[in-house]
Amino acid sequence: MKPYAQMSAAELSALKNELESAFSKHKASGKKLNMTRGVPSDEQLALCNEMLTCLTADDYKSANGTDCRNYGGLDGIPEVKKIFADLLDLTPDEVIVGGNSSLALMFDNVSVNVSHGVRDGKPWQSQGQVKFLCPSPGYDRHFTICNYFHIDMIPVAMGEDGPDMDTVEKLVSSDPMIKGIWCVPKYSNPTGIVYSEETVKRFAKLKPAADDFRIYWDNAYAFHGLGSSNEEIPNIIRLCEEAGNPNMAYVFSSFSKVSFAGASITCMASSKSNCEYIKKRLTAQTIGPDKLNQLRHARFFKDAQGVKTHMVKHAAVLQPKFKLVSDTLKRELDGLGIAKWTEPSGGYFVSFDSLEGCAKRIVALCAEAGVALTPAGATYPNGSDPKDSNIRIAPTCPPLTELGEALDIFCVAVKLASAEKYLG
Repeated sequence: MKPYAQMSAAELSALKNELESAFSKHKASGKKLNMTRGVPSDEQLALCNEMLTCLTADDYKSANGTDCRNYGGLDGIPEVKKIFADLLDLTPDEVIVGGNSSLALMFDNVSVNVSHGVRDGKPWQSQGQVKFLCPSPGYDRHFTICNYFHIDMIPVAMGEDGPDMDTVEKLVSSDPMIKGIWCVPKYSNPTGIVYSEETVKRFAKLKPAADDFRIYWDNAYAFHGLGSSNEEIPNIIRLCEEAGNPNMAYVFSSFSKVSFAGASITCMASSKSNCEYIKKRLTAQTIGPDKLNQLRHARFFKDAQGVKTHMVKHAAVLQPKFKLVSDTLKRELDGLGIAKWTEPSGGYFVSFDSLEGCAKRIVALCAEAGVALTPAGATYPNGSDPKDSNIRIAPTCPPLTELGEALDIFCVAVKLASAEKYLG
């Protein structure tokens, strides 16, 4: 089929009729398919089922003798701190292990910064209207945190190497009310972009107008390559040290898509000084984390290499799904001039761009035919995509057969919405 732009009105009208007929058949099938969020599949979760029984009745002490059944161990047991430290190329005293949600760690830190400031500084909320830079398309839950705390969000365009650093540098250096930036530096949500070495170095060398500016470095997909190995990015904490900004970066990571999404472990990492400050605050917040769950993870994975080996198993499950997305989109949409999409080497998503003004219509059509997608616009602050073109495809959870059915419906919806757009 030739590109839509080269079709006559009569050709487009005939095509639209064909697509409407195909779409009606999909609607009549009564399918209920879900591609809304990046959720591990049952097959992935089963990879860790042995973790449910890996502790015995007399195995409850960590390497330093801590009784994991009891209080204490505020920043995590030594075994797990070392696993995270080795995976992130840090030292254990730069790591604080949390519960099952890195999002909770991020929310908590923003909350404390808003109400009490950074490292005994002035509370953000006392200084004026707080602002965050938000590389877009980006992670919708980051934007939800900002909305909750009434933080103004400033979109920053994403390129192939990461955020537009010219814009980031200009804004951060000129406005003292810009207090933070959200970053997913590796296999970014939703684009799958991996920040380049130059981009990471420029982040570390930022000269913020606000001395309490922080980089929220959400390295959620640090271990989530789709091949037998991961792409590597420079160590933001070390680069910040070298640039004279030792306390500027907060790094977050998670096993939510490594072990059990609802019962994993997470961590926050930063300078030793920042970690000591945060631990003092934690003494007012908790008497200790779930150390038995940490011990389960330590016994199951053993070390950082155990995690890496385990993630190869995840990749084997996910590769066919991402290949199916790529193959289907190419077969159905390539050469039509109505869409483009990413082909990530890791992470959990494919970022899809339709013709301008078509994303909401595509998502609505899919919903009519029983396919649930993340709302159009969700990948932009306040749910407002200025071009109404970006859609996040989450292929990880459905079985291959259901994923294929959902993608077939999606492609019909894309072609139909595009024909409607051209015909006005």
